[in-house]
Amino acid sequence: MAIATSSAENHAEHSEHQDLRVLGLLTFLASESLMFGGFFATYLFFRGITEVWPPENTEVELLLPTINTIILVSSSFVIHFGDAAIKRNDVKGMQRWYTITAIMGAVFLLGQVVEYLTLGYGMTTNVFSNCFYLMTGFHGLHVFIGLLLILGVLWRSRRPGHYSATKHVGIEMAEIYWHFVDIIWIILFSLLYILSLFK
Repeated sequence: MAIATSSAENHAEHSEHQDLRVLGLLTFLASESLMFGGFFATYLFFRGITEVWPPENTEVELLLPTINTIILVSSSFVIHFGDAAIKRNDVKGMQRWYTITAIMGAVFLLGQVVEYLTLGYGMTTNVFSNCFYLMTGFHGLHVFIGLLLILGVLWRSRRPGHYSATKHVGIEMAEIYWHFVDIIWIILFSLLYILSLFK
């Protein structure tokens, strides 16, 4: 009876520790949301007071960013499949879906680099280009961090028993972070690319 009670207490303490880690991540993401919100507000302010936006010779292209957007948004579904797999105790399935997500994230970053190299203007060309590079670059940094988190999960999953149906908080945290990155990109894509078509 004493052993069962001790086991229950240890499980409760472990669950509480997991909850605190997730809460810490959510708090961090909330602070990052405020930072991105500041970027968005600044961008909309400059857009509102500028007669021609984007200024001449700093137009954005749509094809590559649209492909990138499809890849990144799709990766949110892919990473969720990995989370669902580990909850079925399917470590191999989780590894497969997280590997695909990592590849999609790397392709997104590569696409962003290609876009930078072909735009024909730099960060200091005008206010629009400054906002463009600052926001997309800051988001790209977050994608890179998310990619490192996913690779960290894959590395840890090589150890037998490290992740299971009852022990997978690291996987959940990587998924939450990745969804955050995707949501921010959808907003960025709407502001920088779609909205630019209407002024």
